[in-house]
Amino acid sequence: TVGVSLGVNAQSLKIAHVDSAAIMEILPKRAKIEQDLQAYAAELQAELQAMGAEYQSKTQDYHANKATMSNLIRQSKEKEIIDLETRISEFQGSAELAMQNKQLELLNPLIEKVQNAINEVGKEKGFTYILDKAVGAVVYIGDNAIDITSDVKTKLTSNTNGLIVNS
Repeated sequence: TVGVSLGVNAQSLKIAHVDSAAIMEILPKRAKIEQDLQAYAAELQAELQAMGAEYQSKTQDYHANKATMSNLIRQSKEKEIIDLETRISEFQGSAELAMQNKQLELLNPLIEKVQNAINEVGKEKGFTYILDKAVGAVVYIGDNAIDITSDVKTKLTSNTNGLIVNS
């Protein structure tokens, strides 16, 4: 048999797991954030639909009147349509990025509070590692594994004047 010495006594490791997604779900501010994100997405979608309607109108007009247009007007209309296609494409890319940035902007304060509570529980209870089930970092949880999700919820409630209303 081949053995590897890690220099760490396995008995001294204290490992727990937490489900940060379950914690995030019960935060009342999360619901408001979701509403704000949906409203922002609807605003972006409305602008994209308006651009699509403009594109539809311009292409229909172009095809309906193409035969009677002078070369100069036809080229001008074609350029308008191509420019609008470019604007729509650029807007789609910008909107996706803007949505991701808005999500980060709104969620990061909550994520930081949850992480701070996890850190505090970890220090208080003397854990060596805490694995987060929500990010898929857990490959096995034994029957005797310690789940500190409820401890973190309690910590958030006590530290933030009732940040969590229903646990």
